[in-house]
Amino acid sequence: MKLPREVYIAGVGETVFGKRKEDFEILGRQAAFEAIKTSKIDRPDVIQSAYCGNATNGMVTGQTILKDIGLVGKASMVNVESACSAGAMAVHMAIKDVAYGITECSLGLGAENHTLHRETGTAFTPAMNDIETVHGAVMTGKYSMRATRYMYETGATIEDLAMITVKNRGHATNNPYAWFKGKVSVEEVVNSRMIAYPMTLHQCCGIADGAGAVVVCSKDMIKKLGVDKPVRVAGSVVTSGPYHNRPRDITGDDITEATSDLLYEQSGIGPEDVDIVELHDAFTIAELLYYECMRFCKRGEGLQFLRDGQSTHGGKCVFSARGGMLSYGHPIGASGAAQIAANVKQLRGECPGYQVEGAKVAMSHVTGGGLSGTEHAACTMHMLVRGW
Repeated sequence: MKLPREVYIAGVGETVFGKRKEDFEILGRQAAFEAIKTSKIDRPDVIQSAYCGNATNGMVTGQTILKDIGLVGKASMVNVESACSAGAMAVHMAIKDVAYGITECSLGLGAENHTLHRETGTAFTPAMNDIETVHGAVMTGKYSMRATRYMYETGATIEDLAMITVKNRGHATNNPYAWFKGKVSVEEVVNSRMIAYPMTLHQCCGIADGAGAVVVCSKDMIKKLGVDKPVRVAGSVVTSGPYHNRPRDITGDDITEATSDLLYEQSGIGPEDVDIVELHDAFTIAELLYYECMRFCKRGEGLQFLRDGQSTHGGKCVFSARGGMLSYGHPIGASGAAQIAANVKQLRGECPGYQVEGAKVAMSHVTGGGLSGTEHAACTMHMLVRGW
């Protein structure tokens, strides 16, 4: 179903990602303030609702972040937890408020600080009481199995997987917000410390801290604010599951396939029209699988799509133009909102040194959590169109 009325992004904000000494509320405040400032909002009561994505930093995170900006007592606030999908889902909720006329202006943000609160070397537990989790099925292990099976079926090599890190680090070379960037060789990636075969250290996203924020408005509010480069939200979709109590193909990703199809239907835009995709490249194999799941190529053709350079500048579509999670790291609750912020900047032509020339359409994708019987517990995707 199409959005019932037009929704636009007025402004965005993001922080530098990495190991940060500032806690989540400071990072979230920095991103929110930048998003509000770039939206040309000069008083707090313009924003009528706010949603905050966070996974590990405790309760009332949104109120903690936004109280010093002046939104407490003025905007309704809802805190969103959906593992890695939390930040994007917070933006989705803000979009729904505006799309259905509940508000004229809403804020969606994601913020997370892991390194101040987690013991180094510990893995995330997707669901504490899930049967796969309690038997050790952490995310790195799951993606290791997916990579091994994909290599078996297609002839892909560990060097092929390493090419994705090389590509994404190269995309991030001039991006001031990225943590890992610049030239890295396939050999360096392959020879980095083995985590879970074939996933070496440089094929896994770093555990990072950071924040992203997005202000969404109605068409009338965009005009009142005088935003000269609005970006239109062509589609915003959230799905859960699906659940399969049977063996499944781990080289596919049914939730990503279903969510992509819903997004294409809602937006009226197909993969052939998309210029940029920010996706959930938490591990190199994920990006390779998602080429196929998102219909940018047929099943089994993702490897050739990568080898032919179709996922970088000069190819069919630039994947991870900001550098992706492999360059930014992955603050769970923040990544989805930061993806959207990065795509908005690309569509506005505000990315010197890593700009995708002529970009008009950008898509973002982030999954969330793991449960037995599913590939992921949630998936959130957005389609943005240059609106001027």
